[in-house]
Amino acid sequence: MAYDPRLVSSAGTATPPPPPPPPPEATITTSTLPITTSTTTTTTVPTPTPTPPTMAFNTLNNPQPTPSTSSSSSSTTPTEPAAPAAGGPTTILSPSTVNGSSEESPKLRFCTVCASNQNRSMEAHLRLSTAPSPFPVISFGTGSLVRLPGPSITQPNVYHFNTTSYSQMYDELYGKDERLYRNNGLLNMLERNRNLKWGPERFQDWVPGMPRMEHVSKGDKGALGTEGGVVDVIITCEERCWDAVVDDLMNKGSPLNRPVHVFNVDIKDNHEEALVGGKAILELANRLNEAAAVETKINGDEGWENGVGDARRNFDARVPEILADWQAKWPHLPALWTLAWL
Repeated sequence: MAYDPRLVSSAGTATPPPPPPPPPEATITTSTLPITTSTTTTTTVPTPTPTPPTMAFNTLNNPQPTPSTSSSSSSTTPTEPAAPAAGGPTTILSPSTVNGSSEESPKLRFCTVCASNQNRSMEAHLRLSTAPSPFPVISFGTGSLVRLPGPSITQPNVYHFNTTSYSQMYDELYGKDERLYRNNGLLNMLERNRNLKWGPERFQDWVPGMPRMEHVSKGDKGALGTEGGVVDVIITCEERCWDAVVDDLMNKGSPLNRPVHVFNVDIKDNHEEALVGGKAILELANRLNEAAAVETKINGDEGWENGVGDARRNFDARVPEILADWQAKWPHLPALWTLAWL
């Protein structure tokens, strides 16, 4: 049987076969895409929130921040860069700071000298030992004997150094003529003196470095701090006394090899001038002690006792300037100065 091929082709075209089912991958992708999107959204949104505070915490607790880190974090934490500066090791001390801590400040040891260790040197001894911030102080005379005015210029009252107390002198003069010696001020002067120390001492008999413990036990004013028998400053009240002190120190040969500043403040030998001179000597002592306190605070006190070290050298260099400033305030009290050795 014959057939027409065109009829077979048209018959197939009229009823096409059904399309194949969609691939399974398309169905899975369509159903899981929303789930993936929602999961990603819920897990990643809170993640950036804790990140900034974590970075800031690490930056603040970094013990060695770099300069760029410090500058970048200064806007967030402005107080942190100031902390290292406040704890820095270098502190500049001013004289007012040193004066405010008087308990820690060093105290220069002084020696006051006049002819008989009665009037001028004892007034200065009183001022220094009873100041608001008292100084260690000892006092001497340079004469061969203690001479006090008597009934006439040719009849002085004469006593020996180191063996006659002020109380003995007071009692003797009181018994001789109370009215005379009360009116000329000798009894008042001796009353002051015996409340300060036992009796007059001679400078030439002083042995630097010999302990002076008995003066502490006797209750001498200003004795505390001078037990070692050395001083930092000697202040005389008359030029001939200054000459005698400098000559005696040279004759002793400087056994301690220890520097000492020797000043002379020229004071007339009467009670009124002694009062003024004692006040001026106290001011000079305060100026010197303030300079010494500043230098030892800044440079330490190493070598001070032997005249070496930065503190001692700087202090010694400042002494002429200190004296010049003091002299400008007290022009009626001519002053001398030299550096000697004990």
